[in-house]
Amino acid sequence: MTGRVAIVTGGTGALGQAITANLLESGAIVAIPYAVAEERAALEGQLAPDRRARLLAIAADVTDEAAVGKFVQAVRDRHGRVDAIVNAVGGFAGGDLVSTSLLEWERMMSLNLTSAVIACRAVLPGMIAAASGRIVNIASRSVIPPQGGFIAYTVSKAAVITLTQALAQEVKRHGITVNAVLPSTMDTPANRRAMPDADRSGWVGTADVARVVAFLLSEQATAVTGAAVPV
Repeated sequence: MTGRVAIVTGGTGALGQAITANLLESGAIVAIPYAVAEERAALEGQLAPDRRARLLAIAADVTDEAAVGKFVQAVRDRHGRVDAIVNAVGGFAGGDLVSTSLLEWERMMSLNLTSAVIACRAVLPGMIAAASGRIVNIASRSVIPPQGGFIAYTVSKAAVITLTQALAQEVKRHGITVNAVLPSTMDTPANRRAMPDADRSGWVGTADVARVVAFLLSEQATAVTGAAVPV
């Protein structure tokens, strides 16, 4: 990934930080649209100066198409191109269909699905022009097969897999790959707080997920597209 330019949405979250650190370690230039200044500062504080110099963080709402368009243009203005994008922003909400308000349903769709659609739309024209590009969307192992009890999350993340597979077919002829990574329950501070009594022995580390993402962004994965990879 040396010298390649990658965008990581959700890059200040637990998984996003692991992905960002992995890509910076491999020599990439990483751009992050962030919402919480404290999270951005925490991420930057963990990086060595040489890696921090290759990180571009700009405040932007990833559910706002105009804001994402300005962000992507700022990345292109700074670095000339966007080679890859990881759509790692997302959220979780429990509840069955009857108890889930329409507002919460729309929030899950916006965070988990629409944010990925907006980001892909923003980077694809440049990738198509370059006849090259890598897109990785973060879905979830828990929605295969579809589960009840957190139905808005299930439907939104299952839709991310469908988006990935359909988009992979649309852009394959342009030399662009589109894949999804499906983590099982991740060992993050938020999940530990939400499930303090859970057996964490089967939880997956964010660094393990990040390594799979990095492989799919690399030149070694040129022949892989439309995949939904469980971790």
